[in-house]
Amino acid sequence: MDSIISADLSLEKHATNISATCFYHLRRLRHNRRTLSKESAATLVHVFVTSRIDYWNVVFVEVPKTVTNKLQRVLNTAARVVSGSRKFDRGLTQLIHIELHWLDVPERVKYKLGMITRRCQTAPQYLAAHCVPVSATASRQHLRSAASHQLVVPSYRLSSYGRRAFSVPEICVIPFTQTPSLHVY
Repeated sequence: MDSIISADLSLEKHATNISATCFYHLRRLRHNRRTLSKESAATLVHVFVTSRIDYWNVVFVEVPKTVTNKLQRVLNTAARVVSGSRKFDRGLTQLIHIELHWLDVPERVKYKLGMITRRCQTAPQYLAAHCVPVSATASRQHLRSAASHQLVVPSYRLSSYGRRAFSVPEICVIPFTQTPSLHVY
């Protein structure tokens, strides 16, 4: 499972490659779906489909919705394979969120990025040095963001792809120090 990044940093080819591989596995699972129970179908979907979507999904931070829609279509199809429903049956959103307890692709990306940021605070020093709370910076202690336990967003002086390639989304400024454990997420 490699990441495919084009010259313009669009990740369009990467999303296309993931969705093509996942649809291949979903077609194979659909042929055998009648012989499988719902639990074993869900296990096989997790092994072959959702693990591929979740593997490199942190690179999809702040990408256009057209890119994440490709992966969302894969998740929708996977939910239909697990439940045995057809393409135009109603209640797909309820099936994904309430019965299967899956997140949509943008929420999966935010969740994973939030977990990585949360774990960085207890990581080795070379990683923890990049997760600095605003309240720890002397010149920013008087700001409102210091009271809400947000992290410092580094500034870049790159003119071409720098701001877009290394921007930090709002998920990184969630007040992580207020949550005592990872079970909250």
